[in-house]
Amino acid sequence: MFTELKRILQREGLLQQALNESHTMLRKDWTMFNAAMKSLRESETAEVDIDIDSMDIEINKFERDVRKKVITHLAVNDVADLNIGLVLINIVIDIERIGDYTKNIVTLAENHPGKLVIPFPEWEEDLKETEVAISRHFGVLIDSLAKSDKSLAESLLDEMWKVKKTCSKYVAATLKLDNGDIRVSDAVAIALYFRYLKRIASHLMNIATSVVNPFHKIGYRKQVPVDEP
Repeated sequence: MFTELKRILQREGLLQQALNESHTMLRKDWTMFNAAMKSLRESETAEVDIDIDSMDIEINKFERDVRKKVITHLAVNDVADLNIGLVLINIVIDIERIGDYTKNIVTLAENHPGKLVIPFPEWEEDLKETEVAISRHFGVLIDSLAKSDKSLAESLLDEMWKVKKTCSKYVAATLKLDNGDIRVSDAVAIALYFRYLKRIASHLMNIATSVVNPFHKIGYRKQVPVDEP
């Protein structure tokens, strides 16, 4: 009985550790995103106040560790924990991809001449709102996961869907600009940046669906109009 109890406690510990590590990964993504955004939008020299590469390596290590802990737990546990184990493995993939897109933003900043400011007031205002919304919803997602709060997750899905629509709108609009409207380097940077923001929003949504949906529907949002991206 003592041996079985010890095994159960160890299994529960591994799964809880895996969940805690996924939260840590998300917080690191959040820090990386804010730093990458600042590098592109506020720095003339693409300066980054954290070591993005080191943090990305840490996230990759956490991803492998979560997988290992989940598999180890499931190997000695009954089928009751299979669903949460698969969910955690699925979540860390999206978290890792967010880290990759923050690195892409830093690379964009390093190759763009000076900070990126859009010369069209409406575009610039919408971009700032998009950046604020994404950054704020990292916190919303962390809270929804920690509390298994379906309403928080659903609010994130609604807001990030709007973000994705905005990003798609401006990617398409950038392609229609005339050469005299804007510098080529700015046009390329704007299109890429909106694309990266859209992908980050998509991965945040994927993670949020793990709170709202059963496992086989993770990554899918309910009642999506066919004319939306």
